[in-house]
Amino acid sequence: MKKKREDIRNIAIIAHVDHGKTTLVDQLLKQSGVFRQNQEVAERVMDSNDIERERGITILSKNTAVYYKDTKINIIDTPGHADFGGEVERVLKMVNGVVLVVDAYEGSMPQTKFVLRKALELDLPVIVCINKIDRPEARPDEVIDEVLELFMDLDASDEQLDCPFVYASAKNGYAMLNLDDEPKDMTPLFETIVNYIPAPEGDPDADTQVLISTIDYNEYVGRIGVGKVDNGTIKVNQDLLLVNHHDESKHQRVKISKLYEFDGLNKVEVSEATIGSIVAISGIADIHIGDTLTSPENPVAIPFQKISEPTISMNFMVNDSPLAGQEGKYVTSRHLRDRLFKELNTDVSLRVEETETTECYKVSGRGELHLSVLIENMRREGFEFAVSKAEVLYHTDERGKLLEPMELAYVDVPEEFSGTVIQKLSSRKGELQGMSATNNGGYTRLEFSIPARGLIGYRGEFMTDTKGNGILNTTFDGYAPYKGDIQYRKQGSLIAYEAGETITYGLYNAQERGTLFVGPGEKVYGGMIIGQTGKAEDIEVNVCKKKQLTNTRSSSADDALRLVPPKILSLEQALEFIDTDELLEITPKNLRIRKRILDPTLRYRSKKNGK
Repeated sequence: MKKKREDIRNIAIIAHVDHGKTTLVDQLLKQSGVFRQNQEVAERVMDSNDIERERGITILSKNTAVYYKDTKINIIDTPGHADFGGEVERVLKMVNGVVLVVDAYEGSMPQTKFVLRKALELDLPVIVCINKIDRPEARPDEVIDEVLELFMDLDASDEQLDCPFVYASAKNGYAMLNLDDEPKDMTPLFETIVNYIPAPEGDPDADTQVLISTIDYNEYVGRIGVGKVDNGTIKVNQDLLLVNHHDESKHQRVKISKLYEFDGLNKVEVSEATIGSIVAISGIADIHIGDTLTSPENPVAIPFQKISEPTISMNFMVNDSPLAGQEGKYVTSRHLRDRLFKELNTDVSLRVEETETTECYKVSGRGELHLSVLIENMRREGFEFAVSKAEVLYHTDERGKLLEPMELAYVDVPEEFSGTVIQKLSSRKGELQGMSATNNGGYTRLEFSIPARGLIGYRGEFMTDTKGNGILNTTFDGYAPYKGDIQYRKQGSLIAYEAGETITYGLYNAQERGTLFVGPGEKVYGGMIIGQTGKAEDIEVNVCKKKQLTNTRSSSADDALRLVPPKILSLEQALEFIDTDELLEITPKNLRIRKRILDPTLRYRSKKNGK
């Protein structure tokens, strides 16, 4: 018989990137007494790894639990970036309701729509939290209308439309049910969660069923499965069967060696857990997302949606440049292979395939940001390798026609730049679907349907074209017939002619040809790209050239040469810049762009044969 477990609530916090989810979780943790009075707490305490902290984004969904009066509230903080949408889709299976956070100024954005659609499809009740109401330009009433319109667009039921609204300023630590209430603390939000989100249901006396929705990885205990107990009870040392909804052949008997529940930011060991509890399970080596742990007598798998497929791929290869092996700690193909396959333990949206050679691996992900975060992590760990330009993954239909992934791009730009943006996106095979004025002064919203490959390498250009004022958001929009060739880059590269160290005199002569990426005293090699030209073709330059001294010229006459400061590319900019015949060499200390074929004669020959 099904029972409700009134002392537990399971919720996920969902929103568009930068609308304040993680800061909101911070306040719920602080105000529920998880931390001691005098304990020092980092801001955005849930963003635990370095890259999340630096970029201010959440990449991995994380579990925590707080107590309000007698109720335990399990909270899952999810990412807001479209590239990490795979994380959001699957954690919603663990919860009984969601808190949708919307910025009181920006209103509903594309990713708000994506995460809300997933929640409504699973029939989850929604609490709408209008955050950042302390912003001077906040417009909470208009934003509520926008959110209700979004609910209607997504065919929400009457119960879902009748959802509670809470106004909050996560940064200042208060929530209110009405705008004219006096701001105190987060109690109104806690109350709304306990009163509105249903308690988890299940049959405590039935056979055990636990659906694994997230995988954690720990060097000491290996894979840890995190999921919700749907039915029955799970105990330490219990013999269970591991079943997969999509692959019935994968039945295997397993034993639970350790069981944990969440409390604050820690995992607490428990001996058993019953319906509604979110638990972490260790001791099963071959556990995957979407698996169900069931009792051997009655093995029934819980249905689980397929994780969205990757749309973009890159080749990761062993670095073979003349400067290879000088800066990295891990440089061989074995190191590279082990690291990439280890990443699959925790990242379900990633695919790693072996190629014809052992030196190169094809890595596919959800978008450029997804792959660049992996590259940045590996770089910090001491890996040295090279990557190729990102390419989209094509499909073919029954008739053998080529299909490519499409994106819906929502662009908010000041009016004066809209012409440039329309022209640039149209040249990349984008089709304008709609154009409207937004509520936030002087901005125009453009909606484009564009091939995913048309957006590769565009973001940097977009920022330049809009003088940093544009906002570009994209969501995946299925596959459509191939739209034709796109020319990515209009400018050629400046290529170093020989190996050596750059010298001011050589750089001075080269800077007239274009924008330089290197300064004086840097190591270069023949075939390395040291800048960008203004023209369409590549130019070779000698930046290691010294000035010949004659008996009438003194060596100090060199001092008057003035160099323009070089343009230093970040990892994302470098990945956007490289063309199909180029590679990006990545070491813990440097990023170098190079031609795939370093020798100029061979390069010329292959270009000629290619044509």
